[in-house]
Amino acid sequence: MSKPPRLTLPSAARAYRLSTDRGSFAVHEAGEPVRGTALLVPGFTGSKEDFIGLLEPLAAAGYRVVAVDGRGQHETPGPREESAYGMEELAGDVLAQVRALGAERVHLVGHSLGGLVSRAAVLRDPSPFASLTLLSSGPAAIAEEQQARTKLLVAALEAMGDDMPGIWEAMRAHDAQDAARDSPELTRFLRERWLATVPEQLVVTGRALICEPDRVDELSRVALPKLVLSGAVDYAWPVPLMDAMAERLGARRVVVPGTEHSPNAEDPATTAAALASFWDSATPV
Repeated sequence: MSKPPRLTLPSAARAYRLSTDRGSFAVHEAGEPVRGTALLVPGFTGSKEDFIGLLEPLAAAGYRVVAVDGRGQHETPGPREESAYGMEELAGDVLAQVRALGAERVHLVGHSLGGLVSRAAVLRDPSPFASLTLLSSGPAAIAEEQQARTKLLVAALEAMGDDMPGIWEAMRAHDAQDAARDSPELTRFLRERWLATVPEQLVVTGRALICEPDRVDELSRVALPKLVLSGAVDYAWPVPLMDAMAERLGARRVVVPGTEHSPNAEDPATTAAALASFWDSATPV
């Protein structure tokens, strides 16, 4: 579970609802498109707030940056139907969001599960994109140990999806040592975000993390600049697996020292610098 470094938007950013031809989505936006526009897609159990530390430095680097809650995530509502949250449905949402941004081409960043969704969007139609960054996201399903944890969560949601507070309390008790480090403000936010997320969204996307096929060879044939960015340690997709994926993709590879699965939240300054450097290299002069 990603934990934002802070919860207050920088003064240069704003929160609003992005209207698209597939519904409206809650977003945070900062910056002007001097160098380009970027769309940031969050991961499993995540939200736009996971990117809050990136907004100011990326805006300062000359980019318009938009972080989004996907359908059924946090402040974007969604139906209580599993069919609404398949990978192709979520990929269609990303393409709709890009159309709504009105930019000629968009730098796409997907964190964790958001990387799988972003990959699916690019594979469907690469034409609206200037580049693709897979942020702490791997080639296929998550590691076996994390699959076991996710299967337990999915089973709980299938059985008790109408008791999201009860599932939350069980999760926090299971990871009590990690939970104890959170401030009261962060604890409130994480709980509210969990309760606002549609259970069926978590069920279907959890299954995707367990069963996602390897589509790296398919993606490698897409002529688009690519970056694989991660922390130095990752339990969802081990770092050597992401190293190998980057080689298969012919992608730039960046590791953010001292971070784990969410370098965007754990060291946003270094992560933003890596993204801006990559986007600059992918932007025609």
